[in-house]
Formats: sequence, C-alpha cells, structure tokens
Amino acid sequence: MRRLFRGVFIIWVMLRYGLDELVLTSFQKPWLRVIARVVSIGRDLKAPRGQRIREALERLGPIFVKFGQVLSTRRDLMPVDIADELARLQDRVPPFASMVAIATIERAFNKKVDDIFVSFDRQPIASASIAQVHFAVIKDRNGVDRDVAVKVLRPGMLSVIEKDLSLMRLMAGWVESLSSDGKRLKPREVVAEFDKYLHDELDLVREASSAAQLRRNMEGLDLVLIPEMFWDFCMTEVIVMERMTGVPISQVERLRSAGVDIPKLARDGVTIFFTQVFRDGFFHADMHPGNIQVSLAPDTFGRYISLDFGIVGTLTETDKEYLAQNFTAFFRRDYKRVAELHIESGWVPRTTRVDELESAIRSVCEPYFDRPLKEISLGMVLMRLFQTSRRFQVEIQPQLVLLQKTLLNIEGLGRQLDPDLDLWATAKPFLEKWMIDQLGPKKLLDELRNESPRYAKLIPELPRLLYSFLQKDNATSGRALQELLLEQKRTNRLLQSFLYAGVGFVLGLLVMQLIVRVRLF
Repeated sequence: MRRLFRGVFIIWVMLRYGLDELVLTSFQKPWLRVIARVVSIGRDLKAPRGQRIREALERLGPIFVKFGQVLSTRRDLMPVDIADELARLQDRVPPFASMVAIATIERAFNKKVDDIFVSFDRQPIASASIAQVHFAVIKDRNGVDRDVAVKVLRPGMLSVIEKDLSLMRLMAGWVESLSSDGKRLKPREVVAEFDKYLHDELDLVREASSAAQLRRNMEGLDLVLIPEMFWDFCMTEVIVMERMTGVPISQVERLRSAGVDIPKLARDGVTIFFTQVFRDGFFHADMHPGNIQVSLAPDTFGRYISLDFGIVGTLTETDKEYLAQNFTAFFRRDYKRVAELHIESGWVPRTTRVDELESAIRSVCEPYFDRPLKEISLGMVLMRLFQTSRRFQVEIQPQLVLLQKTLLNIEGLGRQLDPDLDLWATAKPFLEKWMIDQLGPKKLLDELRNESPRYAKLIPELPRLLYSFLQKDNATSGRALQELLLEQKRTNRLLQSFLYAGVGFVLGLLVMQLIVRVRLF
C-alpha cells in the first residue's frame, strides 16, 4: 500500500507540474493524454519546462533531487535547457533531528556520543540529501584535541532509495514501452546509472577513501587542501574528518577584499583539474561552488579547499591518452585526426567514413575558433560534439560524460572568478607537456621501473625454465630446434640478399656519379 500511495503521489506531482506535456506528446496511447487532461484541470504552466521539472523533483524529495543532479550530467541525453535548469538543483534539504544523528553515531560506534567526542555540536552546520554535518572535537592517537567535521548518513536512506528506485525502474519501463522517444532517451540506462551513484554515496567509507586518495595525490601541488580522514572514527554511516575553515568561493568580493589574487585563483582551479585528470586519472567530479572554499589562513592563504567526495571520476591510461590527443588535435584544428581517433577507439563503427565524421566535427568546432580565445568554452565544444555524434552511433562513455560535466563546472567557476580566463591557453601547455611525457624517455624509464619487479623475479628463473623445457621431451625439443635452425638459415639468406642488393645499389650510384663527372670533365 505504501508503494502504491507513493506511486500515486509521484504521478500527481508530475501532472500538477505539467510534466505530462513534455512526455505524453510522444505517447502512442491517446487515452493517456485524455486522463492527464482531466486530472490536471486548473494547473498553471506559465513557467519554462526546465523550471517545472526542477520544482517537481524538489517537491518529490531528496532522492529525486539527487536524481535531477545526476540527470543534469547526462547532457548527451537531455535537451540543453532542461540540463541547465537541473544543474541548479542544490541540496536545500531540511536537516533531520539532532537526536536521530546522535542515535546513528552511537549505533555505529556502540558508544555514547560523549564517550566518542570531547564535544559535539548538536546543531548541524550543513544538510544535504544523503547526509548532514556536525562540528565536534576529538582526541587523536597522540592525545591532541582536534577540531573535526562529522558526516552522518540520513536514517533509513537505503530502504527509501530502494523503494523509489523500484518505482523509477517501473516508470522508466512505461516510458520506454509507451513513448515513441522512449528508446532514444534510454530511461532504464539513466536509472541504472543513478542507482550506481546512489549506492556508492551511501557507503561513507568509500567517500573517505576517495578523499584520502585525492589528498595523497595533491600533496606536492600546494594549490588545494583536502581534509584528513580519522580512520578510527570512520564507519559506513559516519565519517569524521579534519575541520576545514575557509570562505565559500562564490563570495568573490569578500575574497578580493581579503587580498586573494582572483585571476590566479581561476588559473589554479584549471591546473588542479587537469592535474587530477591527466596526471592521476582520479578527479573530484562534484566541484560546484557549494563544495569549494578558499583558505585565508596565513600559511595556506589563497589555496582551494575541496569538500564532499561522494562522486569521483576515474580514467584509464587509454582514456587519458585518447582525451589528450583529442584536445591537442582540437587546439591544432586537425579535425581529421579527431575523426580518426573516434574510429580507432571504437567509439563509432569501423565502417564510418572518416571524411563524413571529419565534416561533422568541423561544423561543431570551427564556429568557436573564429571567436577570441577567451570566449571559447571547451565544455560547450565537448557537449556539442557529443550531441552531433549521435547520428554516427557514438557510444558515450559514462566516465567521459562525468568528466565533461566536471569540466563545465570548472570552466563556469573559472569564468565567474575571472571573465577573461582563457581556458584553452591555460590547458594547452599542460596537455602538450603531458603528451611529451607520455612519448619521451621519462615514460620509458617509468615503465621499466614499474616492470622491474617482474623482471627481477623472472630472470633468475630463466635457467631452470630452459632446463625444464629441454628435459620435457627430447624429440619435441629436437624438432623445434631443427625448425628454429631452418628458419634462422632462411632469415640469414634473406638478410644476405638485402645486403648484396644494398651494396650493389650503392656501387651503382658511385659508378653513375663517376661517369657523370668524367663526361662533364
């Protein structure tokens, strides 16, 4: 009955906000449109469609708000106006009761909250759809008092998520079967991707591990601060991290009045992003202004502070090489190379004509290159490229869509800080240096260093392996040896032929030169 009532409420909200106008136009069942018209008498549909979708998701609760946030990253599937509106969704969720948070903490640690912390602020400092944060003080392993932030998972989230996800799967199946556009929009695929993100975020230890990895990766860069995790206080439902103090990056005037170099701050953000992507292949994928602060402390003045690591992206070496080559080809306006890379990577069918794909890519990129560099949006170029690629049956890779969403966040944030930020000029030297490192002697030495443990183990074993092979079957070994000798003789004869031909060619040239010089003389 609860599932039935929840389903009826979801449908009622969708009708009240006019979402049937957006999807039922492509439905093949006329009676569905008739029912929707009757139920939705008296509603006001003056607001744009993107705004109505956003407001409906906010009305349906935290899970649907999070769904809208994830959906905003799928710009390859969503119209631009809807994706832009969904990107405005923030975790403006009222906090749950402090006593509930305390009960969750005590259940996780099997201790009273006063036995865990030196002090604990009952009033939450921030609240989101998945968890909320309280400030506290702990004693670390050295007995030193440390100011910390305690992140507590909302109670009962797993059961709520499973119920809403089951309804989403059901509705996705309806949309796919009843709507002519259903298969193209891939609603089941979108819900499956949302399912993965949500279950990852429900394990706070996973978030803490991601933060620790990013902190380790960024140690030598001196541009960003990432909170330390206190592993003795980290559980699935509760994690405790270093308390960070800074100014939200959206408060630009306050930062400027404090003496922060705003243009440098914008460039540093781009550097951090490209370092995480191309050097480490592990990047913070939720870098909207709500998760970024700037330190004003004297010893870390002007550095970024990253928060909330529920969503991180990973790239393989193949992904990184593909992206770097694509970006470099874009910078050089080598559209043919971009088309070839799409085909080589298997993103488009092997039967695709290079010239047709090259022409489509040129139509996307060329209008941007006619503008001043500072007006070019790299994120918008990638978004239009994804949209154009549909006609070539391009398989959009989830990790690269997440990367594109993060790039849009970084670019928008950078332009907000410094309208004259030239993202292309900032990125190009970094990418070119990365390409040189990948193809130069440093890469070879790194590969040898990485493989050296295997070689060190294999080389001492070679005599024993060779002896075992020779002792295994003398007849077989003899035949193999005879075949090897015959092949070696054929190779020697071939090399001798090439050598004689080369010597004859050189002697012929010398004779011709001699004849010409004698005749001239």
